[in-house]
Amino acid sequence: MKKKKKAEPKSKRRANKKRTALKRKAAKAKKARRRAVGKKIRKKTFARTVRIKKTARHKTEHKARHKKKRRIHSLKTVIRKIVVKKSVRKAPTQKPTLALNTNFEFFYELRDLILKSSPAEKDRMIERLNKLGRVKLAIISGIFINKEGLDPLITDILIVGDDIDRRKLHAFLRATEAEVGKEIKFTVMDKDEFQYRLAMFDRFIRVLLESPHEKLINKLGI
Repeated sequence: MKKKKKAEPKSKRRANKKRTALKRKAAKAKKARRRAVGKKIRKKTFARTVRIKKTARHKTEHKARHKKKRRIHSLKTVIRKIVVKKSVRKAPTQKPTLALNTNFEFFYELRDLILKSSPAEKDRMIERLNKLGRVKLAIISGIFINKEGLDPLITDILIVGDDIDRRKLHAFLRATEAEVGKEIKFTVMDKDEFQYRLAMFDRFIRVLLESPHEKLINKLGI
């Protein structure tokens, strides 16, 4: 009769199962590592292949460009030999500068004739002043009424108003100075400042109003 095998103890069977599981796990990890290494090698190989292809393409393009440049250069050389260009320099044209001769014997007579403005010219000046902003008061004195102020405080034109456009103001002054032929002394202030200085009997305002002057615009009732 055959002898029956003795059953292995439970502790030994458990140890065998653990050993088998660990071996399987180690085998799977090994396969995963091999797969990862193979993937990296394939990536590197692919990148190298692409780089080699790009380099070859760039070299071909560079050679083609170089050939084209050489061909163009040779064509230019041939054209230079056939056609001779002559460079003609034009003399720079100088614009004449004009200046007013104050030493002219009839200078003051001509100045008075120009400054003697007609009503139409005054209306045109008022229209140009109104375009500067909300002008409340415009007083002309000095050279505008053929009398240059003896007091240095007297200004040629006083403009009182709000929201005065500085760019338009400078354009107006340049145009007026060109017509008069002399630099104009001007003063610009807002309505509040003028009324305050007028109430305080400011010397600048008092001298201007007491001297010969003309009000082109007077919306303040002065």
